[in-house]
Amino acid sequence: MGLSSLLYLCGLLTLCGLRGVLSQSTSAPSYGERGSDLGLQVFNQVARSRPQDNVVFSPHGVASILGMLLPGAHGDTRSQILTALRYKKNGPYKMLRKLHKTLTAKSNQDIVTIANAVFSQQGFPMEEAFVSSNKDNFQCESRTLNFNDAQAAAGLINSWVKNQTKGHIPTLVKADMFNGALTRLVAVNAIYFKGLWKSRFQPENTKPRTFNGGDGNAYKVPMMSQLSVLNIGLASTQQGLKYKVIELPYHGNSISMLIVLPSDEDTPLRDVIPHINTATVQSWTKLLHQRKVRLLLPKFSVEAEVDLQAPLVALGIKNLFDEGKADFRHLSTEPVYVSKALQKAKIEVNEDGTKASAATAAILLARSSPPSVIVDRPFLFLIRHKPTGTILFAGQINKP
Repeated sequence: MGLSSLLYLCGLLTLCGLRGVLSQSTSAPSYGERGSDLGLQVFNQVARSRPQDNVVFSPHGVASILGMLLPGAHGDTRSQILTALRYKKNGPYKMLRKLHKTLTAKSNQDIVTIANAVFSQQGFPMEEAFVSSNKDNFQCESRTLNFNDAQAAAGLINSWVKNQTKGHIPTLVKADMFNGALTRLVAVNAIYFKGLWKSRFQPENTKPRTFNGGDGNAYKVPMMSQLSVLNIGLASTQQGLKYKVIELPYHGNSISMLIVLPSDEDTPLRDVIPHINTATVQSWTKLLHQRKVRLLLPKFSVEAEVDLQAPLVALGIKNLFDEGKADFRHLSTEPVYVSKALQKAKIEVNEDGTKASAATAAILLARSSPPSVIVDRPFLFLIRHKPTGTILFAGQINKP
């Protein structure tokens, strides 16, 4: 049986030895929101560079991988990461540990799995404080590999990733990403998310309907449908562009999918995305009201790979990629820099979920004709952990 929503994410950072050397919010944002904000800025850049494509991305995944590197960074390399993430200089680890614990709590165990690992070259001298900090804060595994045998190293990392994402991301790295003489450390973050809708879409109600793609073409797609009470609101950007927000809760209520759809059919999604940050998302909570509606939402499946270097450099995190400027003295006595940073994510959304509750069943008997919300053109989705404000995933759908 399919699942209502499946998401898998893998992020990667590869550190190499140097050559010649063997928001708007009134209240203070939570650490989940701070990291997610940086991730949403990266997502905005990726979406802008791929305006016609489907994109799926994990804002929290970017923050996680940078958080894992932070204990090893020094000087400008460290301050650039702290500044971009808006973390306090004296070390955010207590808060990051609490965030990781909350996201992976028993109440979320059925739907969220977050795994972290660092794979280091045999004989590479890692500082004990760096290893223990990552173990304490992120339950991070540490393993040694021989990057001189690039095929075997890639195979072992991909095997770990495949296992952590329940087989849905079978490969993250390729052997040619490693330099046998220089690769010292690979940091990997994997997020697996399996959510069941609180209110299920009945498969018999899924019918082919027209979806007006971001490329201007019309497509026939399987469109799910349900009559339910949902949180819906109308918001607008600073430029006055109006858009609808629909919240679809997952079973357990701590995580929900937020759908963002421009109100005017002539408003392109790319004009709304730059407006979205965690403060904006937080502000929606005051705008959303429960309404009985018929929601029509397409089934979709998307996979995307993103090179993180250019977006992170554009956001001021640049020294860690620079052979001459990277300073990871708290990670190792041997100078290293980040040679590759990438993320791979996948989402599948369909009808399945928990059976409709008695309250929902009663709603189906109501006589009044409810308004319909038809998601039949490009839309944005966010998957948010409500207690911490963490954006686990974000994506744009131009063609389901």
